[in-house]
Amino acid sequence: MDSSEPIQLDLGISISDFTNEELDDATRELFKELKQHSEVESIRLGTAKAPEGTKAIDPVTAGAIALAVLPTMLPKVLDFLQSWSLQGKGRTIKFKGKLADQSVEFEGSFAEMEKMVALLEQKGKKGKKK
Repeated sequence: MDSSEPIQLDLGISISDFTNEELDDATRELFKELKQHSEVESIRLGTAKAPEGTKAIDPVTAGAIALAVLPTMLPKVLDFLQSWSLQGKGRTIKFKGKLADQSVEFEGSFAEMEKMVALLEQKGKKGKKK
């Protein structure tokens, strides 16, 4: 994995028993917290196309955040997300992006995610040695 090229991740959060408005508030709070971390190269709230016939100016998808992070900083961002998910009951995070030149979609525990990221990083390093 090239350590100078940022990894693009699309995060999705969900919190059981939250309304769309509460999820939107939680998403924006997580966005603010992630934005303050120097490990994050770029970040934006996830957006969706407005349904045909509506006049939405800035449609934001509740629970969606897009960010870019350098591979060497990914563990710190994952640690932060793990801490965030443990702050309340029913919090889950899923993501999709490209790690070690492989498209990845993930939803599960952080222990499983850490194993997957480590495996992909190892595969990426082996692929570059060839």
